[in-house]
Amino acid sequence: MSVTGAPEAAAGAAGPAPMRPIRDAATVVVLREGAGGPEVLMGQRGAQAAFMPSKFVFPGGALDPGDAEVPLAAPLPAACAARLGGQGAALAAAAIRELWEETGLALGQPGDWPGVVPADWTGFAARGLRPDPQGLRYIFRAITPPGRPRRFDARFFLVDADHIQGPTDDFSAACEELSHLQWIPLARTRSFDLPFITEVVLAEVAALAAGEPMESVPFFDNSGDAPLFRRIA
Repeated sequence: MSVTGAPEAAAGAAGPAPMRPIRDAATVVVLREGAGGPEVLMGQRGAQAAFMPSKFVFPGGALDPGDAEVPLAAPLPAACAARLGGQGAALAAAAIRELWEETGLALGQPGDWPGVVPADWTGFAARGLRPDPQGLRYIFRAITPPGRPRRFDARFFLVDADHIQGPTDDFSAACEELSHLQWIPLARTRSFDLPFITEVVLAEVAALAAGEPMESVPFFDNSGDAPLFRRIA
């Protein structure tokens, strides 16, 4: 399989516009068992958003420079860390931070922060928590195709809602980036307005929720001139 993208728009007589930079990013798929089966947490992006306006998506966003310095309460699972390489801890911190900012749900464990708490983490730390990546499972990677207003190298993490500290329906601490936050039964997700890549990730999540083993991580690579589908062993 592959993801195709629209070519960069022509820039008049000067020729095609340059490729937009690709930013590292992390996305979190939170899964829980609902009354009718597995459910995932999703929200809707604003109609005026530059990237994927009005689409229903998982919580996530770009890696910040300070994410590499966040004192995690525990290391990533070994298999996850091996597949992510040297950026693993920073991507895990970004995933937990974005989940907290966009939903108000804390993936952490009780503990005191060493040193000064970064501004992005003050609310998280105020709950007496440090970010805990032990429940994260790296399940997907995708690079945004050329021609989009923003491009990301996104790593998708799956986590069971049992790792969340506090009620999983309490979104009161969420920022306003995502609206209509809700738990959606996996069987109903296709009825929402989803980006193509989110549909692909949801198919992977459904397979994992059904107990299928994951021997490698699917990777939709649109970093070059031609889209490629790879697998990360």
